Amino acid sequence: MRSRPFSTRHHRLRRSYLLVVLGLGSVLVGLIPWLGVVGPAVAARAPAPRPVPAGQRPAGQSPHHGVAPANAMEPTAPVLDRTGWTATAGDEETVGENGRAANVLDGDAATLWHSKWTGTPAPLPHTITLDLKSTTVVSALVYQPRSGGANGRIGEYAISLGTDGTAFGAPVATGTLADDAGTKTLGFAPQGARFVRLTAFTEAGGRGPWTSAAEINLLGDPGTPAATVDLPRTGWTATAGDEETAAENGRAANVLDGDDGTIWHSRWSGTAAPLPHTLTLDLKNTTTVSALVYQPRPNGPNGRVGRYSVSLSTDGTTFGAPVASGTWRDDDTVKTATFTRPQSTRYVRLTALTEAGGRGPWSSAAEIRLSGPADPAVHGSWGRVTGFPLVPVATAVLPGDKLLAWSAYAVDRFGGSNGYTQTAILDLKTGKVTQRRVDNTGHDMFCPGMALLADGRVLVTGGSNAEKASIYDPATDRWSATTNMNTARGYQAMTLLSTGEAFVLGGSWSGGSGDKGGEVWDPAARTWRTLPGVPAAPALTADPAGAYRADNHMWLHATSGGRVLQLGPSRQMNWISTSGTGSITPAGTRADSQDAMTGNAVAYDIGKLLTLGGSPAYEKTPATRRAYTVGISGSQVQAARTGDMGFARAFANSVVLPDGKVAVFGGQSYPVPFSDATSVLTPELWDPATGRFTPLASMAIPRNYHSVANLLPDGRIFSGGGGLCGDCATNHADGAVFTPPYLLNADGSPKPRPVVTGGVPPRAAPGAQLTVTTAGPVASFVLMRAAAATHSTDNDQRRVPLASTATGAGTYTVSLPSDPGVVLPGNWMLFALDAQGVPSLATFLTVA
Repeated sequence: MRSRPFSTRHHRLRRSYLLVVLGLGSVLVGLIPWLGVVGPAVAARAPAPRPVPAGQRPAGQSPHHGVAPANAMEPTAPVLDRTGWTATAGDEETVGENGRAANVLDGDAATLWHSKWTGTPAPLPHTITLDLKSTTVVSALVYQPRSGGANGRIGEYAISLGTDGTAFGAPVATGTLADDAGTKTLGFAPQGARFVRLTAFTEAGGRGPWTSAAEINLLGDPGTPAATVDLPRTGWTATAGDEETAAENGRAANVLDGDDGTIWHSRWSGTAAPLPHTLTLDLKNTTTVSALVYQPRPNGPNGRVGRYSVSLSTDGTTFGAPVASGTWRDDDTVKTATFTRPQSTRYVRLTALTEAGGRGPWSSAAEIRLSGPADPAVHGSWGRVTGFPLVPVATAVLPGDKLLAWSAYAVDRFGGSNGYTQTAILDLKTGKVTQRRVDNTGHDMFCPGMALLADGRVLVTGGSNAEKASIYDPATDRWSATTNMNTARGYQAMTLLSTGEAFVLGGSWSGGSGDKGGEVWDPAARTWRTLPGVPAAPALTADPAGAYRADNHMWLHATSGGRVLQLGPSRQMNWISTSGTGSITPAGTRADSQDAMTGNAVAYDIGKLLTLGGSPAYEKTPATRRAYTVGISGSQVQAARTGDMGFARAFANSVVLPDGKVAVFGGQSYPVPFSDATSVLTPELWDPATGRFTPLASMAIPRNYHSVANLLPDGRIFSGGGGLCGDCATNHADGAVFTPPYLLNADGSPKPRPVVTGGVPPRAAPGAQLTVTTAGPVASFVLMRAAAATHSTDNDQRRVPLASTATGAGTYTVSLPSDPGVVLPGNWMLFALDAQGVPSLATFLTVA
């Protein structure tokens, strides 16, 4: 056995680093309701990029990002071997052409399945079912439309899974596909199935009651079991078929010690023990297990497990057929083996059948963990992933249960200054998505600044068309142009002011060089006022790329009198006055924090903010686990370190909940734009009462660079997006809704909610008193500002607890703060909470 010759950077993650892609032709539109508790999470993956439709190809890739990293070009989920599979259809054409279902498995895109069209065509819906002949972990269906014409392209669809070919459960994926010839990948949460059924409800172009497909493939285990948590390893023991004890401490027990610097290694001194090698965990009690997580040794490749199997036992002697098997890549990333279904067991055995690089008859492991099903009442739960017709790089919550989203000039890529933007609106009640290309503003709104205005409109500035400013009016569903900024910008920060004006600062990603100092937009005059006393320089980080990166995505918190606290990502905080020519003065440092670019800040209470994660530079520097609280009292600012997150994160998104806790989703431990390597798939929840983070149910899809998260009017959270890198494997044109544990019982059923029955007017002034009625007793009321998110930053969101007094059964006097620096003008969501912290559905209220 050779000594450990290599040293590689390693990452302490509990999930394998998934390179997942939604096929770039996958214009998936969710058809399920997004309000209310729904089923398990789903994911989207693709084996190959989609051809870009004519007219949507970039004039050239933006110079600001260069090319996507190599690891963004390869999907991880394997294409399953179709040998022996069969396909059957509810109907098929056999008279007018060979349109048999079996053609989708023949490897020939020139042959196709077609629904019956001769004589009287068979009506929609049409179904086609694949029989895999054995239960296999499946994570996506890859649909290739016919190549010789448009007829029969699938529009609205559903995917269902079964074990016996007769009983199929609720759909694991639903959506609507684009009317083009591109290959589509329709993802869902990885799970075991023998039968996979695709149901076509509409023909994409409305050309007739037809359905067709050239080829159908399935993707296997991507190594990301959804809705799981790490099982505690206290008391467990590990034994191996053989282990190295003479030349090094390679004992099996090392895989449970929490130290990836120690390893189990098969016996290599003298005559090396031959493959296969086994490693068995004794959990001491019968436990439900969903997956095995394997962390390779971090300091060299020897012994990395290649082909493997996982089997289970109740007595440690008799092991059944494998519950997971496959081949892991020859790299140092954490690997996961997802079981075909959760299993109750005491003993879990990993058998290494090959060494990943063929370097010798060795096996090794740094750490072994097991995952089990999440407890909904403790960890929350994920709804199914629903596809969007674009990568949602920017989002805004609108009244009427709508979510506005947009990408760039194209649905899957950015570049140049094209003067138009692809947008979409998700109806949260119906799950329908409508897509629109916005041309009339002359504005490519990729990488913008955003602020929700006092009248509920959305102001969007800069980005690819760096000097432009546009406004979306949800009342009329119309976009319009407003006056250009005085300074062209991209990646700038914005916030609404207590005066009703909007403030912008920074943004050297786009629009040329020079200090990108502050300016203010006047909604009455529709003009911009430059603030010569507010240069960006005092707020820069020490990013090695200079101002181009150092003035991006600032954390801005508006306070009284038109003032703003800039509390990051630079470690130096600053007070900004927007009166007259403006001024910027130091407000101290953020305790012992470094610069934290690509981290974020959340206002979880009046004058109280939480900052999370980030890294000293925009990319390619390790992220931090640290979090800080920042308190504001008048002009005094106090920052202190709170509990650390369980995982280092940059490019993550954070959302404050009505109960004052803060949820953080996604991110990378080593930020690299467009890469899904080092993804963190375990969300966490911060409790201000304890200052501690606790894990939540794992995500099925990475959410990193260009991802978003928003609080929804039902108290749940939308998490989506990531990528926008063209022909890469890390575009995530989708999203999922997370249901926090405060809404769920242990069995996953929804808890009873408080109900607001009346007394919330559509508009109220600061300082107003409301007489709010409820269907039963409630403990408190809170205002949550409707928010807009992009690039991990959301300066709009804030939580304001309200003073309330019970004046009768189900009747309360609720007082709004009188300070517009606390309750900024604009749209707010009013929640009632019961004594257990369960929130009602929100009622929208415009404070003006």
